[in-house]
Amino acid sequence: MEIDGQLVADRPSLWKRFSRNRKAVVGLIILIIITLSAIFAPWVATHDPAQQDLRARLQPPSAEHWLGTDNFGRDIYSRIIYGARISLRVGLISVSIALALGGTMGLVAGFFGGRIDSVLMRIVDVLLALPAILLALAVVATIGPGLNNVMVAVGIAYTPNFARVTRAAVLQVRELDYVAAAQALGASNLRMMFRHILPNALNPVIVQVTLATAGSILSAAGLSFLGLGAQPPTPEWGSMLSSARSYIRVAHHAVTFPGLAIMLTVLALNMVGDGLRDALDPRMER
Repeated sequence: MEIDGQLVADRPSLWKRFSRNRKAVVGLIILIIITLSAIFAPWVATHDPAQQDLRARLQPPSAEHWLGTDNFGRDIYSRIIYGARISLRVGLISVSIALALGGTMGLVAGFFGGRIDSVLMRIVDVLLALPAILLALAVVATIGPGLNNVMVAVGIAYTPNFARVTRAAVLQVRELDYVAAAQALGASNLRMMFRHILPNALNPVIVQVTLATAGSILSAAGLSFLGLGAQPPTPEWGSMLSSARSYIRVAHHAVTFPGLAIMLTVLALNMVGDGLRDALDPRMER
């Protein structure tokens, strides 16, 4: 376009910048397929995920059971489809908890600075001293096992990451001229935080959401594998791996396909996150 007689190149849209990354597009397609399968699970699944048939236990993939059966004769394909509902829900709720807690801490610390920043960041440093899975284990051990408790535990475990990312973004935006102008015009702290700073500090937070969702799904599956998350007969991918690990030599399909479901979902989310990071970073424009 032309501004004051000079030609200025139009900035590509977010989708155009994102679509340049083929791996990110592939990840988005995989993620859409998994999400749609979870939403329409009653129509996509071929069997009741809880229906047992001991006469058909540990059968290999066939026309009747596309991905075989587990040690109780349940259809693995149907359980994986229904398990996508649980894993995606765990990921979204866990990240929502982490975003609410960590985002608030990072916003307050970055905006006010000083002692408030020091106190909040020391709390974050303590939480970051433990790996996310160990911190989640500690929380679950305190509040008890169960799927809902796993969501809370994983959310708390990823809170420090969101706090650090949000604080760093807020510190950059806080120094911009329009923020100083809003302060000079008498804008309140809340107005500056939520009207002028937070909306312009969301780009790295959005990327962190996708990456943390992948991590939270993996962490929740690990906790379920240890028996601290979803309890049988819930069709959750981690618990499916746990119940089938004893039969890995005689019926490897019972472990392989739930593991592939976790791998594909986490891989797709990571690829989408990388694509969003490049698309939202102006330095990556070509």
